[in-house]
Amino acid sequence: MSSLFAKRMEKVPKSFIREILKFTQNPDVISFAGGLPNPKFFPVEEIKKSTVKVLDSHGAQALQYSTTEGHLPLREFICDYYWRKKKLKVTPEEIIITNGAQQAIALLCKTFLNRREKVVLERPAYLGAIQAISFYEPEFHSVDVDEDGINIEQLERKYKEHKIKFVYSVVNFSNPTGITYSAEKRKAMAKVLEKYNTLFLEDDPYYEWRFTGEHLPSVKSHLYHNVIMIGSFSKIVSPGFRIGWICAERDLMEKINISKQAADLHSSTFAQYVLHQYLTDYDVEVHLKTLRKVYNSQKNAMIEAMGKYFPEEVRFTRPEGGMFLWVTMPKHVSSRDILDVVLPQKLAFVPGDTMYVDGTGFNTMRLNYTNSPEDKIEKGIKILGDAIKKILTETKTAVPLGY
Repeated sequence: MSSLFAKRMEKVPKSFIREILKFTQNPDVISFAGGLPNPKFFPVEEIKKSTVKVLDSHGAQALQYSTTEGHLPLREFICDYYWRKKKLKVTPEEIIITNGAQQAIALLCKTFLNRREKVVLERPAYLGAIQAISFYEPEFHSVDVDEDGINIEQLERKYKEHKIKFVYSVVNFSNPTGITYSAEKRKAMAKVLEKYNTLFLEDDPYYEWRFTGEHLPSVKSHLYHNVIMIGSFSKIVSPGFRIGWICAERDLMEKINISKQAADLHSSTFAQYVLHQYLTDYDVEVHLKTLRKVYNSQKNAMIEAMGKYFPEEVRFTRPEGGMFLWVTMPKHVSSRDILDVVLPQKLAFVPGDTMYVDGTGFNTMRLNYTNSPEDKIEKGIKILGDAIKKILTETKTAVPLGY
């Protein structure tokens, strides 16, 4: 049967997260795996009222085919959002609605990326982006991430050695590490992009989840040309809507629009109408303020538990926001071995090697804190800490004398 598949399928990895989420459907499982918002705070009643209102006032239009670009009032809302939040002037013609940020990444690859062209990812990088980009059979080049963002020296070296097509990055509270680019790194990134006249895909799904510190300007604010922004309502309102967007200059948008037409004509008209109605009738800032408080408390609970239960050899990030913590263990310890120990105890997480395109990262893991209450966070981190200690002891014992 393998001969029936396109060659490209050999190079596209499974989404480890999607696979392990099947296991986490069991309510008894403590899941640090998926980047899931806390379902307790979904605005169910508000969405219900918005749905009825849309059907009463715009039922026929909401149930009909629509333009590829998306519902104009929703695109206007996004433009206003960019101005209020980031002081970026964007027009509706520079916005196209997508089925989540994941489709946005895929459409951009479909539009710009040829087979074997060079793409720069951070080391480690977002698994969903790795999977989406892999379909277009690029040549990946990894660049290390410092505590304040991508290593600019390494990035420039890649540009000198290769013809890079684009760089992809999550600049605020990165998935998977939780790291945020400093103001200096953003300016330096813009200079490199301008110097080599290349594209930057600036993914920013976690912007609203800053718990401490100040928001920093977008890379696009330093270099308007060649920076394509990707956004999503999945974390702001609900992932079930599957509504994201691409923000790109008009001269780029025409071809992106064609790629979207060829994919699915347009994203759900009905979902766009309902989402816009909700955003119009309710103050989403109140909703976000509540969630920031909850998520910050969950993050702090996880960090406190890690300090209590993790061995001293284990390092982890302490981000100012977002949804993830990144754990680095001694090099001889494999997170896959640890996963084998904790899965029977009904605990799940994502091994870090799934976030690397160069075959490394086996001693790392990504932990999500937004989908678990604080008591389960402590219980899960204790299980994880005990498993790490167990594997540490076993691997030390297994090392022959003289090594």
